[in-house]
Amino acid sequence: MPRAAPRKGSDFRGVAASLTNSTAAGAPAAERKPARFALARRTILTPVLLSLLLLAIALITVMTGSRPFNQTVIDVFVRVILVVGLYIFIGNSGVLSFGHIGFTCLGAYAAAWLTINPMMKRGSLPGLPEWLLATRLPYWQSATLAALFAALAALIFGRVLMRLSGIAASIATFAMLAMINTIYSNWESVTGATSSVVGIPIVRVIWPYLIGAVVAIFIAWAHAISRSGLALRAARDEPTAAAASGIDIPRERLVAFVISGAVMGLGGALMAHSIGVVTPDTFYLGLTFITLSMLVVGGMGSLSGGVVGVVLLSALIQALRWLEAGVSLGESTFALPKGVQEIALGVIMIVILALRPSGLMGNREITLPRSSRNK
Repeated sequence: MPRAAPRKGSDFRGVAASLTNSTAAGAPAAERKPARFALARRTILTPVLLSLLLLAIALITVMTGSRPFNQTVIDVFVRVILVVGLYIFIGNSGVLSFGHIGFTCLGAYAAAWLTINPMMKRGSLPGLPEWLLATRLPYWQSATLAALFAALAALIFGRVLMRLSGIAASIATFAMLAMINTIYSNWESVTGATSSVVGIPIVRVIWPYLIGAVVAIFIAWAHAISRSGLALRAARDEPTAAAASGIDIPRERLVAFVISGAVMGLGGALMAHSIGVVTPDTFYLGLTFITLSMLVVGGMGSLSGGVVGVVLLSALIQALRWLEAGVSLGESTFALPKGVQEIALGVIMIVILALRPSGLMGNREITLPRSSRNK
């Protein structure tokens, strides 16, 4: 059976297009079934190479032995989890979401509830259920449960939101973020309101964050090559043809929304353990802007673009922080004005959107040259 030629630079997009075209053409069921294992073999190098890139960064960090650099790289790995979580929904559905950081907030507070010393919880968070007040789990168990809690919240919100499209869906996701922030900023007996929730066990070892980032990358890849991911991208590129061929667009969006919510919850839990303190405002507009900037700069339609965007912009942010703190030049000190980070991110986004609307990676994925792979 002749297959539609894949779009340049994206195996995922090509298979998604062929899935829609073959279904719409009325091909037999056996022929319509996508060759998932063939696609997996063809694309597995992308998550492997991205994981190796992060592993190389982790090894360099460990060899330097610098605690500040170690914390910086931990922040990078947490941002990778968050941006990959955004990619799972935004990159595959084409619907811009401003509310995913809300799931990060849910995951962070769930990790706090599950890991803080029970004596401290009884004093600062007396409104928690008795079983939760008495619970204290290791960080890796709390992170897993936090991801499931965020996924459940995504399922509840998504049942309503995923029936919307375009700007209406984007505004609704922002309303969801505002709702979560308002609840967590005022529910004093459960979340501490605007006060900082302290006592979260701090994890300074870099490996749990690396593992979290690698797990997020492979989850995103597995969803991308699944029937649900292919159908969702087909609906993104050709919504009319996808609907006519029987794809349930709200259902496929809901699947991606729940998976991305779980990944964002995992990122929130690890973020809480990286700093040891959580407040609702930490998970609001500032973090939303930074994570969306990284995804847009790298490329919303590419898993590789999300990871590359995080690495590049994190390096830029760290350099600007260093310059804002002041650099000694002989007898004088050079320092940039405060707030240059946000201005620089805004300028970079404007330039990228003007010159490369699809981001630095476009719709391409990192892989080996075909000549090397065929040898």
